[in-house]
Amino acid sequence: QAQLAESGGGLVQPGGSLRLSCATSGFTFSMYTLYWYRQAPGKEREVVARMASAGDTTYYADSVKGRFTISRDNARNTGYLQMNSLTPEDTAVYYCNAQLMNSGWVVDSYWGRGTQVTVSS
Repeated sequence: QAQLAESGGGLVQPGGSLRLSCATSGFTFSMYTLYWYRQAPGKEREVVARMASAGDTTYYADSVKGRFTISRDNARNTGYLQMNSLTPEDTAVYYCNAQLMNSGWVVDSYWGRGTQVTVSS
């Protein structure tokens, strides 16, 4: 049974940093594209960052570019999101998502339950 479990969220002051982890099991993580999404209260879930299965290509939303870094350790079946220079606008529940792609189509997808990140003084 596939599982994803986020950790590392919490309360941080503006300008601070957090590192989120996404521990996976039950599927071949190294074959899946890793996504981090977030959903703030009253807003739609949005893509924050994406990393290809081999770790060779990445994408960042404009709002986090230069501040967040996505990474993965396929040997440990774990993904990461390093978040620096956090602002209150980064407050949200952060979700990791693993997608298996085939010819441009999503053929499989797994979600974690999310971890709360709150940026406040």
